[in-house]
Amino acid sequence: MNATNKALIDLEHVEKKFMVGSGNFYALRDVSLQVGAGELVAITGKSGSGKSTLLNVISGIDKPTGGNVTVNGIRVDKLSETELASWRGKNMGIVFQFFQLLPTLTVAENVMLPMDFCNSYPKKERRARALALLDQVGIKDQADKFPSALSGGQQQRTAIARALANDPPVIIADEPTGNLDSNTTASIFDLFSNLTRLGKTVIIVTHEKEISSRIENVISISDGMISNGQQGKHLTSAQYENKAV
Repeated sequence: MNATNKALIDLEHVEKKFMVGSGNFYALRDVSLQVGAGELVAITGKSGSGKSTLLNVISGIDKPTGGNVTVNGIRVDKLSETELASWRGKNMGIVFQFFQLLPTLTVAENVMLPMDFCNSYPKKERRARALALLDQVGIKDQADKFPSALSGGQQQRTAIARALANDPPVIIADEPTGNLDSNTTASIFDLFSNLTRLGKTVIIVTHEKEISSRIENVISISDGMISNGQQGKHLTSAQYENKAV
């Protein structure tokens, strides 16, 4: 797939259903969506609306029960579990709400983990890359501390640096500022915004009105469906050049 004229992320009529005691529960219903390279997208909706399931389908954590999921030219829904693990490590940077840093590793060692897993950089280069990424997110001076010594905002910056470790084209973040104060939330948003200027595609699930109000492409989900006429919406990166952030 040529990212210059096609969507980096392309979902076609995606469905995800789960078996529950009362029968089938549809977490996603006929979702079609396109996101281009270098875009910043917010996904909003009430709890249980399907936001996290949508992220999981895009990242291959969940397989859809219907439809097609294509990311960076690869049919993610057709990959085996082994193939998915390798693909995800190289193509997806995932940022979690609760950071999920390993407490027994230093900040730099946490950032190096994805490189170790995918063997994406020579061993002798990994620490230098980790330090460069920590510098990019503004906490290089914390590299040799353990996560417990960092503030919540610094831990989230570490998680973002870790998500960038293998230089993936897509960053997805599930409520990344849910436990942070307003000033830290604003600085984390600025980090994500800067990543799109570097060509990364960033998708954020958020309840934060302050965040979603600063993003032009906001996709609202209700009962597993994209609402407000946004089904199949695709904004090119050029539409983001002059937006206020």
